[in-house]
Amino acid sequence: MTPEEEIAALRKQVAELTEMVAYLTKKLYGQKSEQTDPNQLSLLEGNDGVFSAPEQTGQQSSATDQVPAKKKRKKTRQESLSRHLAVKETMIDLSGQQCDQGHKLTSVGKKFVREELHFIPAKLYRERIYTRTYKCLECELEDGIAHLIQAHTPAALIPHSLASASVVAEIICQKFILGTPLYRQLPNWKRLGIALSEATATNWIIKSSQMVAPIYDLLWQAISAQRYLQGDETPIQVLRESGKAATAKSYMWVARTVKQCLQQIILYAYSKTRSGTFAQKLYQNFTGILQCDGYAGYNLLANSVTRVGCWAHVRRKFYDAAQVNGKTVASVPLTLIDKMFAHERQWQHFSPRVRRRRRRSQIRKLLKRFWKWIASAQVLPKSRLGKAITYAVDQRPTLDRLINIGMMDWSNNASERNMKRLVIGRKNWLFSTSPAGARSTAIWLTLIESAKANGIDPRAYITYLLKELPQQPDFADPAQLAVYLPWHYPGARHQNKKTTDKHQAKNAA
Repeated sequence: MTPEEEIAALRKQVAELTEMVAYLTKKLYGQKSEQTDPNQLSLLEGNDGVFSAPEQTGQQSSATDQVPAKKKRKKTRQESLSRHLAVKETMIDLSGQQCDQGHKLTSVGKKFVREELHFIPAKLYRERIYTRTYKCLECELEDGIAHLIQAHTPAALIPHSLASASVVAEIICQKFILGTPLYRQLPNWKRLGIALSEATATNWIIKSSQMVAPIYDLLWQAISAQRYLQGDETPIQVLRESGKAATAKSYMWVARTVKQCLQQIILYAYSKTRSGTFAQKLYQNFTGILQCDGYAGYNLLANSVTRVGCWAHVRRKFYDAAQVNGKTVASVPLTLIDKMFAHERQWQHFSPRVRRRRRRSQIRKLLKRFWKWIASAQVLPKSRLGKAITYAVDQRPTLDRLINIGMMDWSNNASERNMKRLVIGRKNWLFSTSPAGARSTAIWLTLIESAKANGIDPRAYITYLLKELPQQPDFADPAQLAVYLPWHYPGARHQNKKTTDKHQAKNAA
């Protein structure tokens, strides 16, 4: 190597290391949001604004001057209250109901003063269940034998236990909805009147999850029959896992229906590894279109599964590449991607057919400009921009397919938001003690998130399942259990999402 070549290589290395130091410094001390300055000038012709929103929030982008954002109407206090809240009216009367002269007063109306919200603290009570015994005297006179008959006793949720559906449902909701670990729940239960141990509460959660496991299995079967799915995975820690150290990573996978689907399913599945073999197991009966990131484990899926990419993952890499000295600099690819998301935000409630038509007419032009810029870019291969370009090029076949698939969103943010529920909980309870606990977590998160996606109160739904399922036979027919799926629950949201193209075009105008 000549001295000139050595100097050039060293300069290249210095540039890469300088960029890496600046990037890591921002990661440690800079803002975490992926939002760019909407007022900065782009490198495109004209004054096109650069915009975005943090991917983790699920907001795909904010608006540009080309696609103005809709102003959100500020919520009033009345809009923030649920219409299902019970209402108690209090009338304040005059004492004595006489005027100063001693004459009797006559009511002529009432005046509204104010509205207050009241809270009734939770409380426990003990229910002692008896079975009444009956005797038939006439039969005894006929044959001289005492005929004793007892009323049917409903099966207990957990035999030989104080656990009831309402108590277990509360423990589950506090842990998996509010993210409250068991050790922080126990003092409150003690104040209410029961000194629970963490082992007992854990046992209740695991045993009750085994009770509802048939519903979980039915949801797994139902999601495999869908045409369009989104998927993601994230690490979890399981302490007592055979063949693995306590510090080793296990994984939680999520597969969900797209938002356009009438019957919403969000399925969590626990696995010891992130290996593609589990992806094969999770999607073994699925023969549709799957939206996921660029993880190589999905490459093991059969040819019957068509993969589409996620533009939010592409955007994130170009956003990182656009960070210089703690600020977001103008970036051609980032600007083009943000314009794509701006359009998608405007079209998110349109029918798949309308979305496909608009993607072909408007986003296709942006895609051509994006890939043209990628082809002509001269960058260091190991720089953040170089890595972003490499990722986009590798994922191009899956990314370009989105143009023709209106059922799919432009990003996989929906499944990432579902995974965020687990991540928030993980920050509080830290780990699962055993594989049984990890599987229990998958079951309860599946039922909770699927209930919410179908417009159901998850607490009410879980309580309902824990009351009804113990009364079913041990080997109940799947057709009998299907009535307990979320969309069959009383009060589930059934919205007809099949609006006509004419109506969608009217909304677009």
